[in-house]
Amino acid sequence: MNILSSSPEIPTHSDENPLHIAQRQIDRACELLELPVAARKLLRQPLREFHFLLSVQMDDGSLEVFPAYRIQWNDARGPGKGGIRFHPQETVDTVRALAAWMTLKTAVLDLPLGGAKGGVICDPKHLSTPELERLSRAYIRAMSQAIGPDIDIPAPDVYTTPQVMAWMMDEYESIFSRRQPGVITGKPLCVGGSIGRDDATARGGIYTVREAATVLKLDLKGKTAAIQGYGNAGSHAHRLAVELLGMKVIAVNDSQGGIYAESGLDYRKVQEHKRRTGSVVGYPKSEPISTSDLLGLNVEVLFPSALENVITERNAECIEARIIAELANGPTTPEADEILHRRGKYVIPDILCNAGGVTVSYFEQVQNASNFYWDEATIHRRLDDRMTTAFAAVHDTATRHGVHNRLAAHLLAARRVYEAMKARGWA
Repeated sequence: MNILSSSPEIPTHSDENPLHIAQRQIDRACELLELPVAARKLLRQPLREFHFLLSVQMDDGSLEVFPAYRIQWNDARGPGKGGIRFHPQETVDTVRALAAWMTLKTAVLDLPLGGAKGGVICDPKHLSTPELERLSRAYIRAMSQAIGPDIDIPAPDVYTTPQVMAWMMDEYESIFSRRQPGVITGKPLCVGGSIGRDDATARGGIYTVREAATVLKLDLKGKTAAIQGYGNAGSHAHRLAVELLGMKVIAVNDSQGGIYAESGLDYRKVQEHKRRTGSVVGYPKSEPISTSDLLGLNVEVLFPSALENVITERNAECIEARIIAELANGPTTPEADEILHRRGKYVIPDILCNAGGVTVSYFEQVQNASNFYWDEATIHRRLDDRMTTAFAAVHDTATRHGVHNRLAAHLLAARRVYEAMKARGWA
């Protein structure tokens, strides 16, 4: 295992590289805040990086080696927090960017946490359940000395699940021979998970859409929405947009294709179709729709809910939605941000819109530490309070400084992280 105690200087520009986008965003916020040079260096690079190889026995007896990472970007405000992705196209720069955004996200929500992220380059769709378990446990064995409830707390992300989190927690507890449920969040309820975690990312995003509609004086009842990406966040957003906002979702897609129905898509039937077939494609009484056409639909709310760099300078002029609610991480490039802002589109940035997941993960930590668990109504009320307060802070910052919402969120977050670093004597 090769462990880097601190990261090297990282280049600052490379088109749509997510790390370079995150650094440009941080640089801009630091510039406007006039932060000292030391603070800027600490904010734009990870404090610690872990690069390692996981040797895992496959079902046929062979050994497969998987590259893996854990990036701890900044822990001035508290222990690192961030998910672990299992993805065949994972890159260290993507993990770095996600760790940076996680640092900003926890600060925007004013949670006592820092930012981290992990990843394994693998295709979980081609792994058996025993192989997936061995890979999950191998990751924790490699990272066991550098994670913990007061150090860095992993969580699920793309292609990782509550079951994966349970295996990881069990491996950690086996290594240290003690109960430590707070080392991992996003666990099944039966081993210390939290009620409300399954739809928390989407629910938090829906709360921010409600607040955006209020400031824009829009009535969303009966209005249309489109969802790009139909994983955990996107599928829950479909249900909650209907149930909490009274909206009509007319288009959704996943990695295999998209569907459109002018009269609206029934979330129960679409989700059942995907469970049965593996994709939304082929859903009855719908038409196929491409990703580009879905993004350009004239809807009230667009939910980018998949991966990075979906809205760029090449298609930002075609976005017709009034509100863009980013349930994905990094779906919009800086150049696209400027175009959308000029066109009067209201973007709810990812580090605010999708922060419901980390917020309920924090609630899970609190419940694990006290060994007392809250009911669903309490979780929803406290999540609503956190998201509403954070939305107001970002909107007020944007209005006061005359900037778009993403820059406002970065200004708010960078200032809060800087204050913690300054209090510690780091900068």
